[in-house]
Amino acid sequence: MNSTIAVLLAQNGLTNGAIYALLALVLVMVFSVTRIILIPQGEIVAYSALTLAAVRSGEVPGIVWLLLGAGLVAATMELLAARRPGGHEGSIRTAVAYAVLPAAVAGLAWITVPLRPGLWFDLAMTLLLVVPLGPLMYRIAFRPLANASVLVLLIVAMAVHYVLTGLGLVFFGAEGVRSPALLAGRVELAGISLSLQALFVIGASLGMIVAMAFFFGTTLRGKALRATAFNRTGARLVGIRTASAGMLAFVLAGLIGAISGLLIAPLTTVYYDTGFLIGLKGFVAGILGGLVSYPLAALGAIGIGLLESYASFWASVFKDVIVFSLLIPMLLWRSLKATDLEENEE
Repeated sequence: MNSTIAVLLAQNGLTNGAIYALLALVLVMVFSVTRIILIPQGEIVAYSALTLAAVRSGEVPGIVWLLLGAGLVAATMELLAARRPGGHEGSIRTAVAYAVLPAAVAGLAWITVPLRPGLWFDLAMTLLLVVPLGPLMYRIAFRPLANASVLVLLIVAMAVHYVLTGLGLVFFGAEGVRSPALLAGRVELAGISLSLQALFVIGASLGMIVAMAFFFGTTLRGKALRATAFNRTGARLVGIRTASAGMLAFVLAGLIGAISGLLIAPLTTVYYDTGFLIGLKGFVAGILGGLVSYPLAALGAIGIGLLESYASFWASVFKDVIVFSLLIPMLLWRSLKATDLEENEE
């Protein structure tokens, strides 16, 4: 390996690490607020990449049917909740929103996608189709079990993952797709040719991380999410609705997952089941941060991206084995640390 190859591998590792960092931050945020290990986050990323490929080819993606069906199920659940004792008018308004907004997005897709208006429209339409999957997933699968144990929520998350994987095969087929680069071309830097697409992915990921830090640090809703993550009971006592906080966390998860799919679509061939591996690597990064620390999760994601990139050069067949093997020592260390804390408390 010479210096040129090392730099190119570092560029690839940083690009992948930037994507994993976004997923790790989402996993940490959702777990802190709702105690849900969001395994289906990878499916949102894969759905976004596959939807973009379909929209750019002028085809209406099958995800519109998932959007319509999930919207109707969520609306029905809201109407049933409104009829129970203690139900309120807000549930009826929310039910109408669940039914109408997905139908409006689906109608817009059916009318405009075949016209192929251009790249920026394709990106916006992909976001409109994919981002709602986050809040719909929360309303249908997780909100009714908000007080369940972490183990039950983990089992439900696995079930949602398998459902979305199967539906991905139905909607998108078994063939992989790879979208054209959002920024074509290369730039010379210190005698080394760097991909503009890779630099764009790294810059966009850093921008989103900064935007999240600004949101959590300065906005009222962001501070409410931080309060819920720090102490759910205390957040309730000061008037923060934890259900609303959970919904907001899943909206952000849908948005970040959809944008991550747009960024990764030109970098690799995406299949209907690619999301599981991508999400699992984000989960490994989240574990490195203990599912509580954003900076450690981001640093862990960058490390995983670099490790994966260099492992693909030295032992490409075992690169995923090497990455996932990090889970074993990390879980052992976390387990021993937890035991020490329990002994000290006693």
